[in-house]
Amino acid sequence: MFLDVIRRRNPKLVEHAIRLHQEGQIPANTYVIDLDTVEANARMMVEAARKLGLKIFAMTKQMGRNSSFCRAVKKGGIDKAVAVDMECARACLGAGLDIGHIGHLVQVPRTETGAAVAMTPDYWTVFNIEKADEAEKVSAKAGRRQALLTRIVAAGDKFYRGHEGGFPAEDIVQTAEAIDRMEGAFFSGVTTFPALLFDQNTRRLVPTPNLATLERARDSVAKFGRTAIEINAPGTSSTVAFDTLANAGATQVEPGHGLTGTTPLHAFEDLPERPAVVYVSEISHYYGGEAYCFGGGLYLDPVFPKYPVKAIVSREPTTSSNALATVDIPPPEAIDYYGMIDASGRVKPKIGDTVVFGFRPQVFFTRGYVVGVSGIGSDRPVAEAVHDSHGREVKWP
Repeated sequence: MFLDVIRRRNPKLVEHAIRLHQEGQIPANTYVIDLDTVEANARMMVEAARKLGLKIFAMTKQMGRNSSFCRAVKKGGIDKAVAVDMECARACLGAGLDIGHIGHLVQVPRTETGAAVAMTPDYWTVFNIEKADEAEKVSAKAGRRQALLTRIVAAGDKFYRGHEGGFPAEDIVQTAEAIDRMEGAFFSGVTTFPALLFDQNTRRLVPTPNLATLERARDSVAKFGRTAIEINAPGTSSTVAFDTLANAGATQVEPGHGLTGTTPLHAFEDLPERPAVVYVSEISHYYGGEAYCFGGGLYLDPVFPKYPVKAIVSREPTTSSNALATVDIPPPEAIDYYGMIDASGRVKPKIGDTVVFGFRPQVFFTRGYVVGVSGIGSDRPVAEAVHDSHGREVKWP
């Protein structure tokens, strides 16, 4: 979905990815990140957020919590991360980002509350009073009073299957009072996910009913003197979304795909953020008139309807349409050992050729490697250390 945009807006990334792979500097099954572009994207977001008074936390799971990526984000001015789970929090801390938000999307398990407290997160989301009790008891023992965000839900709110949960929004006043009575915690605000979604029909960002739920909760607690609560409103965040969120009262945003220019809207419009990631594979063998390329990271985000997958196949650095081939990706229920490339057209892949895809990544969900590359705009960019999909360095070669 993003390959045409990348070829047009960041062709050097494609060309250098091919060269670096052919030189043996990066393995097949690797997401290659343009670190300079990530830094520039982050800087734009920081400035846009600053003008609107928004706190900004980086979502890093899409890039496998890669340390090179995290450093680029930090250089761009975002020094705190949102961690979707404890594994994410540990990886982000190891990569040099402080924890701005923990417990959302995934609650902190009871046995890991001590580890979470030790990370001194700015905000900690809870879905129910029992999880609030767990967080506050351990925080109190550590001599800390933790700021808790409450995930809330009202009739009509939208959640991805498996993401559901939260306090009843109509009980927000009582919930806030109950949390404030805790020794080791206090009520700091409300959150949801998603606050914005991409609409396929209009190709626009659309506020979900959840965002209005946050606004109503803010108004409810304001009647009782709480006039400065945090409103955490993640979902499809990029600079063009910040105005909508700020106008709805949001105080916190959490860009993820926006940092690599791969939100759904980036596929259709040239937004300020430029695309900054490609997936690199290699031709392994032939069978039945198809050329097979290595998989492991062949993840097609279901945010888009099914679409024809294309890739550039070449040994020489190029973005030419003459190098574009059609690829058959195994269905989600199958393991993506390989992708199958149609060899009946003008592209005749050879064993060892580089294959470059333009995906909207969720690296942590795959078996793909990740490599950050600096100096993409120069003649000789530098590939940094190879990491696995969980942010751990891999010995290479």
